[in-house]
Amino acid sequence: MTRIALTVNGTKVTREVTPRTNLADFLREELLLTGTHIGCEHGICGACTVVVDGEIARSCITYAVTCDGAEVRTIENFDEDTLMAKLRQAFSEEHALQCGYCTPGMLVAARDLIRRGEARDEESIRIGMSGNLCRCTGYMGIVSAVAKVAGAYSEKAEPNAATRTLGPAPGPDAPDGFATEKPASARPAKAVKAEAAAPVLSSQRSANVQTGEVTQEGKFTKLTQTITVNHPREDVWRYMADIEKVATCMPGVALDGPPQEGHVDGRMLVKLGPISADLAGEADVTRIENEWRGIIEGKGRDARSASLASGRVEYQLAEAEGGAATQMSVSMAYSLAGPLAQFSRGAIVRDLVSRLAGAFAQNLETRLSGRESDTAPAALDAGSLVFSVLWDHIKGFISKLLGRGSD
Repeated sequence: MTRIALTVNGTKVTREVTPRTNLADFLREELLLTGTHIGCEHGICGACTVVVDGEIARSCITYAVTCDGAEVRTIENFDEDTLMAKLRQAFSEEHALQCGYCTPGMLVAARDLIRRGEARDEESIRIGMSGNLCRCTGYMGIVSAVAKVAGAYSEKAEPNAATRTLGPAPGPDAPDGFATEKPASARPAKAVKAEAAAPVLSSQRSANVQTGEVTQEGKFTKLTQTITVNHPREDVWRYMADIEKVATCMPGVALDGPPQEGHVDGRMLVKLGPISADLAGEADVTRIENEWRGIIEGKGRDARSASLASGRVEYQLAEAEGGAATQMSVSMAYSLAGPLAQFSRGAIVRDLVSRLAGAFAQNLETRLSGRESDTAPAALDAGSLVFSVLWDHIKGFISKLLGRGSD
């Protein structure tokens, strides 16, 4: 058992919990705050959405021990909130609820979307709310209700919102006095150890990946990465010209056939908990020879889950280590809609994309070293990656506790 202290709906709470207790169970069973509903228990449906240190979070996949020292708000704490009162009224007027099971999470997410100024039009509302699922309404009433309130909302973000970080806090690496921590955008990117999302061949030399902060611009999630591989720039550039070879380095990606004048059709297999998506799509690849730069623009759709994906990746190669290595600067912007839109939420995006880049970089390093693989591309098991990220956080937190105990 681990002793945690946090503030829930303005009240200081201290409890003994097991390391595996999730925040949703803690709120419902320990504090009897049953307005937080549990649906999928995979962080997909959004029924369990709460506010942790000013940012919405999935309480079913957030461990209670990681919220030690945090401030948590549940749906029960918004009775006096003006914006929430307007949303409740609009949900009633626009018939945005039926059974009501998803409604607490819908309201918390909608309030956050409006407060951040991201509910600009129907498209942005649908994208912003796509992480919350409803089996009753068909979403039309929900979109209308959010649009109705957003159109009349003019207040700015809550005080101190700029100093908060995304996701559950403080986490294992948070310094003392978390509430006064610098915003995520001010923290330097950390080098992330490359881990395989798909089978990766062994190599004596490891690639290196550094990932910048995740930002949101309209419907697009943006981030930058730096990938360093231990091969000359000319070799990397030549390899990147072969789209079919590059595809074998990308977890879950398979081409339908050879590219035709820079255009390629293919698919990406993704698994996220109970969701199995086969994103069929197309991409256009442009190479600017004199700048060592390439651009990939693509889009895809999964007919079964109704998930949509579109994005643009731009990379540029530069010599490193006196020409013995290559540094690839990558800038990507992507938009997801439907059940897979969970990837556009929270700080976990950074870890997840870092690990995907690590798998790509290590595969690239291996193939450039002459060790090819005939293994068919495996589905991208995002659920396993998310679990791996969470497990790393838990291990770090436990190590931190043990370290404190030895002082």
